[in-house]
Amino acid sequence: MTPEALLAQYGPRESMEYDVVVVGAGPGGLATAIRLKQLAAQAGNEVSVCVLEKGSEPGAHILSGAIMDPRALTELIPDWQERGAPLKQAVTRDEFLFLDETGAKATPDFFLPDCFKNHGNYIISLGALVRWLAQQAEALGVEIFPGFAAAELLYSEAGAVKGVATGNMGLGKDGAPTADFQLGMELHAKYTIFAEGSRGQLGRQLMDRFSLDAGKDPQAYGIGIKELWQVDPSRHEPGLVVHTAGWPLTDDTYGGSFLYHAEDGKVAIGLVVGLDYKNPWLSPFEEFQRFKTHPAIRKYLEGGKRVGYGARSITAGGLLSLPKLVFPGGALVGCEAGTLNASRIKGSHAAIKTGMLAAEAAFAALGEGRSADELSAYPAAFEASWLHDELRQAKNFKQWFKKGRTTATLMTGIEQWLLPKLGVRTPPWTLHRTQPDYACLLPADRQPRITYPKPDGTLTFDRLSSVFLSSTNHDEHQPAHLTLKDPSVPVDVNLATYAGPEARYCPAGVYEFVDADGGGQRLQINAQNCVHCKTCDIKDPTQNIVWVAPQGGGGPNYSGM
Repeated sequence: MTPEALLAQYGPRESMEYDVVVVGAGPGGLATAIRLKQLAAQAGNEVSVCVLEKGSEPGAHILSGAIMDPRALTELIPDWQERGAPLKQAVTRDEFLFLDETGAKATPDFFLPDCFKNHGNYIISLGALVRWLAQQAEALGVEIFPGFAAAELLYSEAGAVKGVATGNMGLGKDGAPTADFQLGMELHAKYTIFAEGSRGQLGRQLMDRFSLDAGKDPQAYGIGIKELWQVDPSRHEPGLVVHTAGWPLTDDTYGGSFLYHAEDGKVAIGLVVGLDYKNPWLSPFEEFQRFKTHPAIRKYLEGGKRVGYGARSITAGGLLSLPKLVFPGGALVGCEAGTLNASRIKGSHAAIKTGMLAAEAAFAALGEGRSADELSAYPAAFEASWLHDELRQAKNFKQWFKKGRTTATLMTGIEQWLLPKLGVRTPPWTLHRTQPDYACLLPADRQPRITYPKPDGTLTFDRLSSVFLSSTNHDEHQPAHLTLKDPSVPVDVNLATYAGPEARYCPAGVYEFVDADGGGQRLQINAQNCVHCKTCDIKDPTQNIVWVAPQGGGGPNYSGM
């Protein structure tokens, strides 16, 4: 049954009214909610705020490296240290290595641009920080509803966003209601703030409806694949931060790695691959496994044990790809908009800052008796902020990589090392992107085939054992949340022209081509494996795959990530 038919038969839906509804309990969404309640308390007012979170709890679906710049957190909660925020391991040393297949060249500290320096920052579990932020929000009176995905946008008769509806529950695999069927609930708000993270389901629809990205460069994305290791104490250096560029990626493929020595003998290691890569034979997951075998990297992991795995898309286009942040009835914050600074590999501080700025604009509007209009004070405050200055300095970072790694390295050094020493904070030139990531893939017969070694089960692993560590779970009886606009396209176009790239770009083994009854092949979608990275939604060359939120909080349950 269609959603409209279900609503007609079982409706109307119940509804709840709030001043502000926040979609997503990540750092941006929770910062929005906390700041609203802080401002209300200072003014002696009441502001009702709720936060919807599709994960089973705040932090369950959160994944990041992560090194955190505490600047925005300090602005939001100045006494975060006294309150026990989980920022425990300060960065003690930075290394930046350029790798070839067997060697590594370190960049002298003097020549390392500030964007790669982390003095004063912390190696954290972003999931742990989000759980702590959720506690701070609830203590202020914010209502948080985990396990409820915002699945539908609601509009007023005038066309403004008036809230969201949660997904229906109790649908069978065929989409028909079961005995446990329950309609979703409508949450109405004077303003709705969207903080779904990279490639948000509803954010994507808002972009189209309000043309938020008109006149902007196409958004750029990466996929970040991460493992958490418990390492041999003799190989652990608390606070050490290692970033690399080069091998195993080719010179024309954007990407790089991170290796962070956290507290308690833990090491977070990961690889980011830009989703504008050309070769359909490339597998980001396999490139990451291969990366760990480099002598400069394996020395930290040998004798240790892998204890966590996850993957997530990263919105990395920067300032030139940033959409309009507001529309009638709401706003975008954090990675929903794309405020991550790719040159610093940091977005959490930006998410918190934009959440605060959106909250301040919404609170002022509520105080004036307004609703459902554009919060124009938010983008104005953003443009006047230190965050905007930071992103403006890095505006060309991703674009230079289209000209090759050598050029990109040289120009990053000029823009973020030499120019600041000359007193120039913003590069006086601007490079634009014209091609979205999905359009960059070339036919398979025009690219070299890549053969990856088999995993050894000690240092390198397969997809399924990796997904197991993510504690991913979906109700197998629900409708698949990975949908195809045209079911013939995977075989007729993707397999025929691009050798079935979805079987390689997915880091969780969701897509595989199997023998079809009657001959030939068909695409099999193992939706239960999905870690919600959204790579398929971004990289599919025909944009035929659409990711939607599953029902009931399904997905990964990251712990310590």
